[in-house]
Amino acid sequence: MRSGRPGTALAPEPLRTDAASVLGRPLSDRELDRLVKYVQILIKWQRSQRLVGSSEPNWIIDHIVVDSLLFARLLPSTSDRILDIGSGAGVPGIPLKIVNEQTSFTLLEARAKRVSFLLAVVRELGLRHCSVVNDRLENVAHQEGAASYDAAVVRCAGNPAELLAATVPVLKSGGVMIAAGPPRRRAISGGNWIEVEGPRGKRLFWVARKA
Repeated sequence: MRSGRPGTALAPEPLRTDAASVLGRPLSDRELDRLVKYVQILIKWQRSQRLVGSSEPNWIIDHIVVDSLLFARLLPSTSDRILDIGSGAGVPGIPLKIVNEQTSFTLLEARAKRVSFLLAVVRELGLRHCSVVNDRLENVAHQEGAASYDAAVVRCAGNPAELLAATVPVLKSGGVMIAAGPPRRRAISGGNWIEVEGPRGKRLFWVARKA
């Protein structure tokens, strides 16, 4: 975690360092450029829409980009199709997609203004195999062939177990749901709490697998 007074300039090197520590490998120049551009687009849209909690670049790097990359520690290496539920500002889907270029991502978002933002990011970053769906999870779950995802990721504000019940229909057999949880564990059946060490300390996730 960076200390001192928050800065207003976007510094690529701290982002490169923090991302590498999370991923366990260096970022490529292409990945770094895309992550920086994502932050810049987010700051631009933040002026007219409240997409995230702050427009300060270092805050976005810490709480949006790096925090999203922590999901990569828990994603199975065999995940070919990933669903980002309630993607909103592209969290965690966009940063994960940038560092998993060959993996197919679907960004699911019900709010039209957020969908416009996601479409702009996908277009401006030139992200391939990354689709944006303007719909709700419960509607997608009832579509033919819905059970096609190896993993679903979400920053969860509610009960992960309730979300899992709604997510199971879109997962393949053996597919996993990974939810960034609250600061403290709660007794919830159906999955396991896992702590992941990041640059700003430990982050709690709830992970469940479809039988």
